[in-house]
Amino acid sequence: MEIIISVRNTLLGFLYRAILRPVLFLIEAETVHNLAINTGRFLGSNPVTRFKTGVLFNYSNKTLSQELAGIRFKNPIGLAAGFDKDGYLTNILPSVGFGFAEIGSVTGEPCSGNPKPRLWRIPKSKGIVVNYGLRNEGCKKISKRLGNKNFSIPVGVNVAKTNSAKTSVLKDGIADYVKAYKSFLEIGAFFTINISCPNAFGGEPFTDPGKLELLLAEIDKTETKKPIFLKMPPDLPTSQVDEIINVAERHKITGFVCSNLTKKRIKLADKSVPVAGGISGKPAEAASNELISYIYRKFGKKFVIIGCGGVFSAEDAYKKIKLGASLIELITGMIYDGPQVVAEINQGLARLLKKDGLESLSEAVGLDNRPE
Repeated sequence: MEIIISVRNTLLGFLYRAILRPVLFLIEAETVHNLAINTGRFLGSNPVTRFKTGVLFNYSNKTLSQELAGIRFKNPIGLAAGFDKDGYLTNILPSVGFGFAEIGSVTGEPCSGNPKPRLWRIPKSKGIVVNYGLRNEGCKKISKRLGNKNFSIPVGVNVAKTNSAKTSVLKDGIADYVKAYKSFLEIGAFFTINISCPNAFGGEPFTDPGKLELLLAEIDKTETKKPIFLKMPPDLPTSQVDEIINVAERHKITGFVCSNLTKKRIKLADKSVPVAGGISGKPAEAASNELISYIYRKFGKKFVIIGCGGVFSAEDAYKKIKLGASLIELITGMIYDGPQVVAEINQGLARLLKKDGLESLSEAVGLDNRPE
């Protein structure tokens, strides 16, 4: 069966990269993103298309299963926030092979985002420049639509503050976060507090430890049994990372998503790169790995780390795991290499674990990066 799945993945990957990707990359990036959302909504709308999608893309191996913060993850590969902004793909993502997913970022008010164009490919660098500006339908509409759903994989709700001048005022920004947070208390398996969107009005105020303290103090006032993660920026000095973690230790933070988009535009192979926006994919990989390594070295398994940034292969994912990440998120790798990359990575991880003589993925977490 492993050989059949491997051949299936190889064939699908070849067809995507040789035929479909060249066509899609001729079309404006946001248009393709919207097409992917609509296609996923259709495929997830009935059992027949979900089953057929699963036959094409799914993969299962018991060595990849973990229980983290009271949540069972069938495999460690998740869809990062920023792709399924409004939570329309939760029916189809399990069939594509994801072990979990984040929706959002969801904000307190509906948000149209930044002016177009706001999404660009930089293919020589294997990256995407993203300047969406937290476009989403808002917490009220999204939570109402998802309120009665039973998800077959853990779904996290990534919350942020609405991209507007009003929320740049500290108390209004905190109130906006809390409004979005409260709207999903009974929906999904975990929360991620996004303090690191590089594309919103007013920048990233809650990477300031004092302001983060105020935000988390307000979040703490509303009880939840769900794990809460902080989504970290990749470009902070370690002294500021330390301050953020010190704040997190005083509050109900389970772990960190490492990390969001990078703002740095160094060593990019593409000649022309838009000035606006953050960058995903390979340009974000090194900073993500450094942040994972730094947090795990200092704290070990005290915090659950979700690695995000530049994952295109099983080897990329395994590197993050051995540095200290228990879970992995991706978007850009799927855009460049096709949706079968989820199964390719999961199957590859199972092989790498076997090669290293490990019986479970949890044994590999931090293997190359034990704490001081």
